[in-house]
Amino acid sequence: MKFTKILIALVVFCASFNTVFAQRSDTAYVKTIQERSWKIVQQLNVTDQAKALKVRDIIANQYMDLNDVYIYRDAQKKQIETSGLDKAQKQAKLDALTKDVDSKISKLHNTYIKNLSKNLSDEQVVGVKDGMTYSVVPKTFRAYQDMLPMLTQAQKDQIYVWLVEAREHAMDAESSDKKHAWFGKYKGRINNYLSAAGIDLKKEGDAWQERIKAGKK
Repeated sequence: MKFTKILIALVVFCASFNTVFAQRSDTAYVKTIQERSWKIVQQLNVTDQAKALKVRDIIANQYMDLNDVYIYRDAQKKQIETSGLDKAQKQAKLDALTKDVDSKISKLHNTYIKNLSKNLSDEQVVGVKDGMTYSVVPKTFRAYQDMLPMLTQAQKDQIYVWLVEAREHAMDAESSDKKHAWFGKYKGRINNYLSAAGIDLKKEGDAWQERIKAGKK
């Protein structure tokens, strides 16, 4: 029985490793990631071509390293879900897996930021983060200010802090939907904060839309 479990674990690991290896060896996959990364670099005004290519590779490697972790997670999750363990045991294994994956992602994130910071200014590092997250932070922050011109500086600061925190999570997410989900979570927090301050978001939102329509006429 013990040998069987070890064999199953080995098969799952090999399947996961083979998937990762296949993607890393797939020139089309690598090219797609490099092109995505290069688009981000082109927005940073890096004048040194060698440095620009180095930063492109740092970004591309981060995308691929994150993908490797998610492939590993999915393989492990499948193994747990198809095991003969009872519900409680499966949940304990899944919780441990989540903790393990979160730890791996956190380490990748910290190393990535350090590598970017060695080659870019603080402003350019922020540019990379925005590039990986569709510039949701500046767009959303600007939208809140346009919609709510009565915001105090303290409220603006708090909104910005939460949007930046959302971006730190979103830049490690595995898909566009999951990146936006992180921002959705923090927008909910922001909206609750503003509502608690007595701001009627529906009323202000409707008024904002009217201002936008009037501006187009």
